[in-house]
Amino acid sequence: MSAAPPAARLPRHLAVIMDGNGRWAERRQRPRTLGHRAGAKAVQVCVDYCLDRGIEALTLFAFSSENWNRPQEEVGALMKLFLRMLDSEVDELHRRGVRVAFIGERAQFPEAIRTRMAQAEAAAPAQPRLVLTIAAGYGGRWDIAQACRHLAAEAAAGRLDPDHIDEALVGRHVGLADLPAPDLFIRTGGDLRISNFLLWQLAYTELWFTETLWPDLDRTVLDAALADFADRERRFGLTSAQVAGSNA
Repeated sequence: MSAAPPAARLPRHLAVIMDGNGRWAERRQRPRTLGHRAGAKAVQVCVDYCLDRGIEALTLFAFSSENWNRPQEEVGALMKLFLRMLDSEVDELHRRGVRVAFIGERAQFPEAIRTRMAQAEAAAPAQPRLVLTIAAGYGGRWDIAQACRHLAAEAAAGRLDPDHIDEALVGRHVGLADLPAPDLFIRTGGDLRISNFLLWQLAYTELWFTETLWPDLDRTVLDAALADFADRERRFGLTSAQVAGSNA
């Protein structure tokens, strides 16, 4: 069993692709929708862990822009589960000091879900212990494109000189702009890709993959991920000697 690292070596921001719900159910010869319900419990495990460890931000990839292309029955079941969780969990999250936010294109979601999203964001605690961001209807390419559209509109209106557009300015218009960039990315389920998640924001994020299916996530898995993260040298383009000098 891996021991969790000391607070000084913890990530401030953890980003997670919650993969494997459907396969978890199929291995038990149950409907895929049962896997999604089981996965909802793993979300609570992850939130509890972040609160216990003092991690400041948790971003979960709940529903991608490509997931709209899944069978309509599965999409409908996911929408019902999403609405039920918004109704049953948000007040308790707020009580525990968790600010809930959403990133992604909301237009395709049912009106009831869009309303609950807005209500959850509006009722956020003033001094949150954890910022929980749910990426729903989200795609990394969409995120960058919508930032470009906004900046193009500003330039067309004469409010922005195109020559002044730089990485920092684009970064202020993509999702999670009010948070530090993710330090650690975790993907469950065994696939070794980021699947159009946070393409801009993951530029210098440490990546960690596990065969564990999302509904089976527990503190042991998270301890292993954070222990591995703590052992990595994050150079951000510098040499090891430069990093050592800056930490002296």
